[in-house]
Amino acid sequence: MQITLRQFEYFLALAETGQVSKAALRCNVSQSSVTIALRNLEQSVGMPLFERHAKGLRLTEAGERFARHAHNVTGAFTRAMEDMRAERDELRGHLRLGVTETISAYLMPAVISAVGQRFPNLRLDVIERDRADVEQDLLEGRLDLALAIVSNLTRFDELQYDTMLKSPRRLWTHPDHPLQHAPKVSLADVAQADYVLLDMDEHIETVGKYWGRRGLRPRVRFQSRSPEAVRSLVALQQGVTILSDLVYRPWSLEGRRILRRDLVDDVPTMDIGLVWPRRGGLAKGGQALIAFLRASIKGLSHV
Repeated sequence: MQITLRQFEYFLALAETGQVSKAALRCNVSQSSVTIALRNLEQSVGMPLFERHAKGLRLTEAGERFARHAHNVTGAFTRAMEDMRAERDELRGHLRLGVTETISAYLMPAVISAVGQRFPNLRLDVIERDRADVEQDLLEGRLDLALAIVSNLTRFDELQYDTMLKSPRRLWTHPDHPLQHAPKVSLADVAQADYVLLDMDEHIETVGKYWGRRGLRPRVRFQSRSPEAVRSLVALQQGVTILSDLVYRPWSLEGRRILRRDLVDDVPTMDIGLVWPRRGGLAKGGQALIAFLRASIKGLSHV
């Protein structure tokens, strides 16, 4: 059976929401349409892509792998349509793009390649800085634009931005951790477990804010600036963590499994966007770059 782009869209909506009703609402179709599409898709690939749990559905190991391919397919389609609708020489010259650490690690190599193909007359220089330096360099003219975690910005009176991705933060655990099998999990429950804290791109400050609103704090056993170290520690049952879907991978470097699950508490998303100074506004062609980057980043992000 031939797989359609619509099946990919329904599959990704279901992977992101974990419930047929929510996926149907997102795709503006009936629940039966989503169910039938999933059944046909699983028949085509020859294996189950989801497993049921107390709150709905979650990806199987095969589903995690298939989700990465599905994102590549839908992202490529979106970028192809965007490319066909615009002139290839809309942007030319020299653009200095600032990025923060998370962007550099998880998005930048693929973004550079995609921008180079879409805008062949544009020379893109990418400069990694911390958030405070990115803001200052934008205001003083040393950068033209920046890709950053916009939820961390402070100088809103002088900067404006376009949000391109809202990446949910979820609990990561070893597959056998008790929190993975509880009917529901709150931050108060997580506070009773050993915690692995990532120290990257002001993440510690973000953790302090949303835990602090509930009068809680994580029981930190390990702290690291390396996402791979955090991933490995979780996979080796040394603790749990809460991180965004953008940085999630289902396997550690040692080949051990990591699972996610939603929390009942309201945990803020990690919002990524393009930032520029209010004074002067966007350069010519800036809207074309925003549209292209939005499609590219959505396609490059992981379920």
